Amino acid sequence: MVPAAGDGPGAPVPAVARLWPTGARPVVVRGWAPPASPYGPGHRGVDLAARPGAPVRAVAAGRVSFAGRVAGKGVVSVELAGTGEPPLRTTYEPVRASVRTGTQVTAGETVGTVEATASHCPAGCLHWGLRRAGAYLDPLTLLPPWLLTRGPSRLLPVLGVPLPLPLPLR
Repeated sequence: MVPAAGDGPGAPVPAVARLWPTGARPVVVRGWAPPASPYGPGHRGVDLAARPGAPVRAVAAGRVSFAGRVAGKGVVSVELAGTGEPPLRTTYEPVRASVRTGTQVTAGETVGTVEATASHCPAGCLHWGLRRAGAYLDPLTLLPPWLLTRGPSRLLPVLGVPLPLPLPLR
């Protein structure tokens, strides 16, 4: 494939995610903190609160590029479709994979469950990472703004329907 203009490790990240990998909006236990150098300290992803056994979902359509164990932890990586060359790749860990390398997945499809491990998160968490080639990126940039800022639902009046009368005070 011929690289398109704007592709490459420094290309902008398109907001292609349609949901959080945990389904519902989780608490972000630890945010992304890029290292100052390739081998320096940092946090190359985000930790999302998730209990062991919770389903882990692909945030966008793509192909499973890896499903296996790394350093004793289950890892699933998905190359995201339509994100340029080289493609964006999300990683989820610790995950007991329910998919195999090469599997095509859709947004929202379960790729595994959170494994119970000795974790730095007190009640368990899912580490969600994002890379393009060798560059680590903030996975939260995959989410459209409405998924990042969504608060409680609010009902608005419907035109032509009268508002209810207030209840009398007792």
